[in-house]
Parts: sequence; C-alpha cells; structure tokens
Amino acid sequence: MQVLGPMMASTSNAKAAQDIVSFLKCLDARGDVRPSPFGAVGFCMGGGMAIAAAGTWPNRFAAVASFQGGNLATDATDSPHRYAPKLRAELYLALAEGDNSYPPAMAERFEGALRSAQVSYRSDVYPAAHGWMKPDFPVYDPDAAERGWHEMLLFFDRTLHTHD
Repeated sequence: MQVLGPMMASTSNAKAAQDIVSFLKCLDARGDVRPSPFGAVGFCMGGGMAIAAAGTWPNRFAAVASFQGGNLATDATDSPHRYAPKLRAELYLALAEGDNSYPPAMAERFEGALRSAQVSYRSDVYPAAHGWMKPDFPVYDPDAAERGWHEMLLFFDRTLHTHD
C-alpha cells in the first residue's frame, strides 16, 4: 500500500471514465481493431473504473468484467452503482469471499442498482481472498485465477461476438 496508496489517491472513477476517451480514440484510429463496442476488465478499484467508463460511454462497451471490485456502491458522487442507469454493457462480477472492500450490504446496494436499471449481470463469489488474481500478491490463488481467466474469456467471447 505504500506504493499503491498515493497512486490510488490521485484518481477516481469519474477521472478514469474521462481518461478512457484517449484510449477509445487510439482504438478507433487502428485499422486492426474491430469497431466498438468493446469489453473492459478491472481489478480491485479498476473494476469500478471499468464500470464507470462503460456507464459514461455506453455505446462503446458491451461487456465489463470486474474482479474483486471494491467500493462499488458508496456515497461518492462517482460511485459505480450510480452509473447503472446508463449502462448498456453486461457485467461479470468475480468477487472474493469475505472481501472487506465489498461487504454484503454494499453488494446488495450495487446489485440492487443493477436490477433496478435492468442491467444484465452475473455475480460469482470465489473462495479466495481479495487480490487472488495477481501472481505477485501473497494471496494469489492459481486455481481461482485459472477459473477467473476462463470465465472472463467465455464471458467476452459470448458478449462481444454477438456484436460482429
């Protein structure tokens, strides 16, 4: 956290959603990239950022995968759950068991916002700790990570190829 803390404090969901414009312009300029809609994936706070980007640019995203996403429904003005009414993307939520950054009350608030906005989503709880997907984290779980990558690829294959 000594390294990540200052970086995390320098950004937000809204800032990430605005910064994605440069990335979208880059993809649009490439002849070897299929036109949007795209998929996005985020880990930890990146999950919320991916959701915010998809909610800010709903015509550009068909799928978002969030792995151990934290703080998905807070009182912040740019909380990911506030983007639900604008989302067109389908979501895959891969959650860590007993994750303090996404407690049950927050899960209900976030998923309630998705249901209310009729956002298609699937939520899986992995029997692993927050950060299980990262090989350089002490809680890395190779079996759960393998399952996570497999589920994400199936999800993107299904959601993104329907737009070909």
